[in-house]
Order: sequence, then C-alpha cells, then structure tokens
Amino acid sequence: MKFAKILLTTLAMVLVATSAFAAGDASLMSAKAYATALGMGIAAGLCGIAQGMGVKGACDGIARNPEAAGQISTTLILGLAFIESLAIYALVVNLILLFVV
Repeated sequence: MKFAKILLTTLAMVLVATSAFAAGDASLMSAKAYATALGMGIAAGLCGIAQGMGVKGACDGIARNPEAAGQISTTLILGLAFIESLAIYALVVNLILLFVV
C-alpha cells in the first residue's frame, strides 16, 4: 500500500511539473489530457473494484441465506447503480476540467 502511494505521488508530480514549466498552450493541453485520463482511469478502476466487492458480498449472502435472494438482489442492483453514478460523475468532472478550465 505504501509503495502504491509513493508511485502515484511520483506520477502526479511528473504530470504537474510538465504543466507548471510549460511555455506554450500545446503542452498545457497535453498535460490536462493526461491528468483527466489518469483521473478517469483511477475513478473507473475504483468503481470496478467496488462493484466486484458488492457482487461478491451479494453472492455470499445469497449462498448463506437463499430465502433472502430477492431482497439481496434488489439492494445489490440499487448499490451498483449508485456506484456506477460515481463513475459518471467522475467523467463529467474530468470533461469539465479538460474543456472548460
């Protein structure tokens, strides 16, 4: 976990340094594109992990208590929809950062 934090921090510094020392608009747009791609990649990856954990928990719950499958499935679908909306919000924020800011 500590290695991942160090790696992501180093990667963020490298991407930010490019735009901080940029002389023209082309490199700034390129840095913004890299930053938004990285942000969306992280958001999509974490949402995928969360959805996988949710489905795993639902499968475990249904396996332990088959009578509650209807309620578990309903809660699972609702939870997956909320997690997917987080990925869509991340996409909207990244597009705003890319084209407006």
